Amino acid sequence: MAKLTNSIEEYIIKLLESGDGIVEIQRSLLAEHFSCAPSQINYVLTTRFTPYKGYFVESRRGGGGYIRIVEVDMTDEFSLYAKELEDGITVLHGKNILRSLYDQGHISLRERQILDLALSDASLQGAQDKNKVRGDILKNILLSVFNKEV
Repeated sequence: MAKLTNSIEEYIIKLLESGDGIVEIQRSLLAEHFSCAPSQINYVLTTRFTPYKGYFVESRRGGGGYIRIVEVDMTDEFSLYAKELEDGITVLHGKNILRSLYDQGHISLRERQILDLALSDASLQGAQDKNKVRGDILKNILLSVFNKEV
């Protein structure tokens, strides 16, 4: 399976290169192209095209559904924040990052207030490792903030 996953990854990377860092593909057509199950495509997307590796993946189902993959411009500012988030963050640390984003003009006051609530312990009640989940959520938010294409 490693050979297949590598082939799928290489194919998608070539599509990204020819599409200026953005590609929209149908999962079923990609699975058909590689004679594999759509779940194998999902595996490649979730393990090889992650925010930590500089990709934003959006999936749409129904009506022929598609997958949109965006290669994120990993700015220095984003990279600094991303390093902080890898092992998870506390509520206070999350609030401090959001305050910094607000102070620098990256997000509005309303966005900051909404994100504060989304990162609160109350919002993550069911999570086993709240700090890790909070870090992952904030990393995806940062991908959107620092890459307006997403």
